[in-house]
Amino acid sequence: MSVFSKIKHSVLCSSLRLVFISVLFAACNSGQKEFTDTTTSGKVNIVVDESYSLLFDSQIYTFQKLYKRATINATFKPEKEALAALMNDCCKVIVINRDLSVNERAEFKKNNLFPVSTKIAEDAVALIVNNNNTSLQLTVEQLKNILSGKDSVWKQINPSSVEGKINVVFDNNNSANERYLRENILENQAYQKNCFAVKSNPDVINYVNTHSNALGVISVNWISDQDDTLSQRFLQKVKVVAIAKSANYDYFKPYQAYIKTKDYALCRDVYMINRQTRAGLGTGFVSFVAGEKGQRMILKSGLVPATIPSRVVELKY
Repeated sequence: MSVFSKIKHSVLCSSLRLVFISVLFAACNSGQKEFTDTTTSGKVNIVVDESYSLLFDSQIYTFQKLYKRATINATFKPEKEALAALMNDCCKVIVINRDLSVNERAEFKKNNLFPVSTKIAEDAVALIVNNNNTSLQLTVEQLKNILSGKDSVWKQINPSSVEGKINVVFDNNNSANERYLRENILENQAYQKNCFAVKSNPDVINYVNTHSNALGVISVNWISDQDDTLSQRFLQKVKVVAIAKSANYDYFKPYQAYIKTKDYALCRDVYMINRQTRAGLGTGFVSFVAGEKGQRMILKSGLVPATIPSRVVELKY
């Protein structure tokens, strides 16, 4: 083969390799598009209030089993951090137990964004005490007195108590549980020195389990699922306090029925807030949780679904 023929052959081979690589690259890109632009495929980052990590572990697992090409990257954080992540476009969807405020929506509107809020459940703040504590009932007024420091020892609540000083423990300084009681019970007054925070709901449960004078504040979802072994293990460590709206009102624990009827005093709604501007995977996941399968999982978890799943029963005469 002449030198000219060798050069020609080499150029031809190089050109063929470039064509092959280009075709392969185009095919890869085509596959990526298929995985990213639908409601059941692609990747999306979401941030979930730590109060609902047990519930959303199950929701995400089920969704990804049904839709093999979907990847939901979930981070579990306190409420304030979840909101900051949504504002800063670090995620497309958040799960928290309130809707966006007027001011928060105005901030999104400045960037021509209009997040969609979907109510998915009703839940509650639960109060827990040590298994040795005999003070198992509180009125809303007594709770306010404890949080404000007016009532600082258990004897002021229960004359037969021997537990001493009341220490109130929250899951996090930035949590929804802390905000809920401050806004709804203290009417935005400051907590007193007897109130402090640890790092998570499980930390609250463990603290109350080892401190007989503690009053813990957690999301009820951590102890509400009758089929979840972790939830039931936590429930064995503590006792749940019954709450009355006033001294003349009946006492209720945060069971599903009493959350639904609002007889339990510390109820709240749970929202998924989606900032996606198109029908992407975030939208698809919100629709799943708000749909029949997701709502049945919420019902099973011990919370109240936003829409009660229907059941068709065939009657034979």
